[in-house]
Amino acid sequence: MTPLRVIFAGSGEFGLPTLRAVLDAGHQLLQVYTQPDRPAGRGRKLTPTPIGQFAIDQGLPLIRTQDINRESLPPADLLVVIAFGQKIAPEVASHARLGSVNLHSSRLPRWRGAAPINWAILGGDAQTGNSVIRLADRMDAGAVLAMSQLSIGELETAGELHDRLAVDGASLMLRVMQELVTGTAVEALQDESKATRALKLTREMTKIDWTKSGDEIARHIRGMYPWPGCRVRLVDRHGAEVDRLTLVRARAASPMCETADVAARAAEWGAIGSDLHVCATAGAIEIIDVQPEGKRPMSLDAYQNGHRWEVGMRLESIA
Repeated sequence: MTPLRVIFAGSGEFGLPTLRAVLDAGHQLLQVYTQPDRPAGRGRKLTPTPIGQFAIDQGLPLIRTQDINRESLPPADLLVVIAFGQKIAPEVASHARLGSVNLHSSRLPRWRGAAPINWAILGGDAQTGNSVIRLADRMDAGAVLAMSQLSIGELETAGELHDRLAVDGASLMLRVMQELVTGTAVEALQDESKATRALKLTREMTKIDWTKSGDEIARHIRGMYPWPGCRVRLVDRHGAEVDRLTLVRARAASPMCETADVAARAAEWGAIGSDLHVCATAGAIEIIDVQPEGKRPMSLDAYQNGHRWEVGMRLESIA
């Protein structure tokens, strides 16, 4: 591949595989722009973004900026933008000789917005992918230069899908860069009638609605993990808190939840039934993996080795 002089703008982990791939392919990283360091961890120590830390480790020229539009960009062949978190002005987007490109983690125009990976699972999509697009005035509405397709696993969490898409996006971006160099890149306008929105996630959205079907609840749990996470209180029949958990992985249980225990049946939604599945109004869910507070994720079987998970207990959402 013909080496390009590249400016990279990114902040989140999603851009790391592509940044590594661009570097490994022999392109010249003229400048890396990222968001300023933020407080993190219990000590609230100022911490670089994942892209910022990678640039530091690799000795790449790095600028932490509140607004890239106020920076003086060096002459370049291409601006690559991935999970940057800032709106880029038209004059910056057109600064480089070959313009600018953005890697977005959905098959556009489906799931434009801040959380496309989560919403692909929440929406029950069987497949998703990446899109490399031109930057545009409207969010994620630019012309599409390339697109990939991946199947979503039956029990895949948003975090796992994020990592697969991040790796997939690196090869897709390198392909587009080569096509831009050779003049073979084709830009396709998005079909606005098929656009859907991937709204920003909030902790309030993690509350489990037990009136939904088992399949919808299971997707909700997987689509919200690892962040913001469906956090629950595990309470006994008397309402006393037994433990606090983040639900990691679940699937719809069949047949309908059946509870032989009268107290559990009276508790209705969110109750653990006689088969140790969790009852919902329109079915039941099988909890597969959980994460106790302050601990690593584990299977429910492993959790039960040292913790109570009994008929009649209930799960109550914590916002």
